[in-house]
Amino acid sequence: MKNSNISRSGDPYGCHRVIKPLAMFPQPAEILDNNMEKFYENEILVNVKILNIDSASFTQMKKQANNNKKKIEKIILDIVRARGKLHNPVTGSGGMFIGTVAKIGQKLQKKCSLKPGDDIISLVSLTLTPLKIDKISNINLDTGQVKISGRAILFEKSIYVKKDDALSPALCLAVLDVCGAPAQTKKLCKSNDTVIVFGAGGKSGILCCYEAKNRVGPKGRVIGIEYLKEKADDLKALDICHTVLELNAKDPLTCLKAIEKETGNKMADIVINCVNITDTELASVLCCREHGKVYFFSMATSFTKAALCAEGVVKDIDMYIGSGYTKGHAELALNILKKSEKIRKYFMRIYSDIFI
Repeated sequence: MKNSNISRSGDPYGCHRVIKPLAMFPQPAEILDNNMEKFYENEILVNVKILNIDSASFTQMKKQANNNKKKIEKIILDIVRARGKLHNPVTGSGGMFIGTVAKIGQKLQKKCSLKPGDDIISLVSLTLTPLKIDKISNINLDTGQVKISGRAILFEKSIYVKKDDALSPALCLAVLDVCGAPAQTKKLCKSNDTVIVFGAGGKSGILCCYEAKNRVGPKGRVIGIEYLKEKADDLKALDICHTVLELNAKDPLTCLKAIEKETGNKMADIVINCVNITDTELASVLCCREHGKVYFFSMATSFTKAALCAEGVVKDIDMYIGSGYTKGHAELALNILKKSEKIRKYFMRIYSDIFI
């Protein structure tokens, strides 16, 4: 009789955890095996404390549940039970987690610097992370952070970062969830550029505005576009934009006219979309100059719509998918918090450690 507890090595990308369809990678797979007793020697088992659900996904959940916490809890639990991971079937997105390392597979013990008891933050999406939730004890409707008792599996190729002791856990998790945005902004923006950030008052938008302003220099411009007056006012107080406009990104013609006026019809060299709702693709395309660049960080983006919008308005522009990974992205985002006291204090008010 075979011993079921014999150590075994799985696929480094986690394909061994895919149940349906077979021969698929974990992220696009429909169902993952989240049996935490079936542990492989190249996996890391983590006791999860907090989930940070991505903005597009959590906004959709709140709308579906009419902001009812119990209904949101049921949506989350139903998704994880059905799929073995937190992979929103509507938005296709997930989020990240913070937790404590419980066990490290024998194959990884010499390869990584972790040890059991270390607090870490995942830098890979919950859409590809086997997850089991035993209990949800709190949901923050403002931040999308969910306190749970549960376990997750990280694969050999998964990336993570140890919690920064200088910053609160909830704040680290929130910022690292969007750390790809400012890192891509750094790569795209250059001196003297005019940069537009849609959804500039959200956490990814704020980090992008800060990085863009540093990159464009004294002769460049950063125009922050925010729909909510309260967030627009906060954005002005942070002093990370040259101009803040209160506009609805779902109203492309109004946005076009406002940016034509603001730029003297030159439009933007770079447009960064951080809006967490649908139907903002056309405004982003229209506000970009010919041969400019549009970076769609938002997971609410329809790239089909974006491509067809550019074709429909005869715009020759480069469009970039909002990749969550760029080399050095975690360090860059955390350094923004350390460099900017205003941003750090602003985020600390929002992402308090009420869950810890």
